[in-house]
Amino acid sequence: MKRKLLSLLIVTGLVAGLTVGCGSGEAAGTSSPSEQASVEDNDAQTTADGSKTVNIAIQPSGAFIPLIIAREEGWLEEELAEYGVEVVWNDFESGPPINESMAADLSDIGTLGDVPTVSAIAAGQDNQVILIAAEGERAYAILTAADSDIKSISDLKGKTIATTLGSTGHNLFEKALSSEGLSFDDVNLINISAGDAGTVLSTGEADAVAIWEPNVTRLVENGTAKVLTYGGDVGLLGVNPLVADRKYVEENPEVIKVIIQQYARGVAEIENISDDTLKAVADYLSLDEQQVLTVASNWDYTVDITDADKAGLQDTISFLVKIGTLGEEYSIEDYINTDLISQVDLSQYK
Repeated sequence: MKRKLLSLLIVTGLVAGLTVGCGSGEAAGTSSPSEQASVEDNDAQTTADGSKTVNIAIQPSGAFIPLIIAREEGWLEEELAEYGVEVVWNDFESGPPINESMAADLSDIGTLGDVPTVSAIAAGQDNQVILIAAEGERAYAILTAADSDIKSISDLKGKTIATTLGSTGHNLFEKALSSEGLSFDDVNLINISAGDAGTVLSTGEADAVAIWEPNVTRLVENGTAKVLTYGGDVGLLGVNPLVADRKYVEENPEVIKVIIQQYARGVAEIENISDDTLKAVADYLSLDEQQVLTVASNWDYTVDITDADKAGLQDTISFLVKIGTLGEEYSIEDYINTDLISQVDLSQYK
């Protein structure tokens, strides 16, 4: 528990150290990890009837539509019942508060972008990447107001730009600015929660935002914003892993294998999704049904962990070192677990 509490303090400090301008994103529908930090390790937490729990932290990102489908269908609950495991879902708005939740032992599994994944490990969390939920070269974008006269990345010099600091959007801005010989010293960077992207563009508080799906589709289609550039245009692969606490993985390998299998099942289900489930996913993402399908088409739901994914995560570590958030590089290879995914038969879902 001491390791977890120390990790929580480091992660919280890392996020706070990045934060300027608007307040950072907060959890939706859960208590603050700092308010619950006294909770004992729940790697083996049991309910009143003696069953174990797996606590899954999820966010309304298009990267995790297959997991949202699995949640709506109740697949994990059904498959894990035979192991006596109860599924608890914790909802958050973005990755940084999920890291706090995992550091406080309130979540065992997390849905994260690349920056939250590697920053949590650097802060002392002993997490493992258990699968790649999605890659999204066209799922991350820099947006400007629909009536903005900004035409190129170079036009951002001297402007105010906004993203969730410590998120993949932060990485996207760095790559975009670097592509034009600029740095964060050339702009005014402010921190926002993902849900505030449209507001800061509409009010003029920010000239550009770096954001991800489903926010990109929502803001473009409702006339609030237009795309300045996509992540893939500036070399952002947009790797979104599912991570798990290493101790939980070691003690509950069968649970992890079920999660991997049912995630792959969710990927296959997208093409044949029922009307009821599609509506439920749309409601969760604050989209209409057609927009869900549009958002999903911008992601590559890979499941497997490839060399390109590893390289993308390693590049993200280099980004954090470059901006001074991390003191030194480390090897992401030490935190990737391919053993369990290799033991799961996913052929029926491909």
